[in-house]
Amino acid sequence: MLSGEPVVTVTAMRVAIAEDSVLLRKGLTLLLEEAGHEVVAAAGDAEAFLRAVRDARPDACVVDVRMPPTFTDEGLRAALLVRDQWPDVGVLVLSQWVEERYATELIAGRPHGVGYLLKDRVADVDEFLDALNRVAAGGSAFDPEVVAQLLARSRHPLGDLTPREREVLALMAEGRSNAAIAAALVVGAGAVEKHINNIFTKLGLAPAERDHRRVLAVLRYLGTS
Repeated sequence: MLSGEPVVTVTAMRVAIAEDSVLLRKGLTLLLEEAGHEVVAAAGDAEAFLRAVRDARPDACVVDVRMPPTFTDEGLRAALLVRDQWPDVGVLVLSQWVEERYATELIAGRPHGVGYLLKDRVADVDEFLDALNRVAAGGSAFDPEVVAQLLARSRHPLGDLTPREREVLALMAEGRSNAAIAAALVVGAGAVEKHINNIFTKLGLAPAERDHRRVLAVLRYLGTS
């Protein structure tokens, strides 16, 4: 989950859903409403979803990759359109499986305010809501399985990174803040900062690029930079 570490606060959001499964669509609606959010649209196809985003301008949207009529990538195409035309709307894509091409396409161009989760993650309500809050706040949220697969298939060598630096980079790619990385690895915040600075140095990312170095570091490894 790529992240520029925006401050994420859990506030009520206006959310649009694009999901062809009636059961999952209703489940997501109920889940979001119980969490205090307003579902402004729950569409069963990409065209209806895009009309809803245009008219309602939600804070975030949850989009299934595969939607009618062909059940290939209509949902992803709609998500990319939202990302490009309404950049203030957070986009969280859901998929049944890890589909690398779709994940890298979502990241490419504007790796902020976007996320890609496997549908199984929705079962962990807190994790799902945290991911949605992150993308709505301008951060990003990528499933650990997606990150692991993309890193494994990256065209870029890991170079001189140590095993711990690779762990830190993977957590950065999930969108974790320094504090969250420290908690996951059971180390101090200072150690995390040191590892991240080492990663920047080894990747040749200069301090002048400070605001974007986290994103650039991950993109370098995902093969999209």
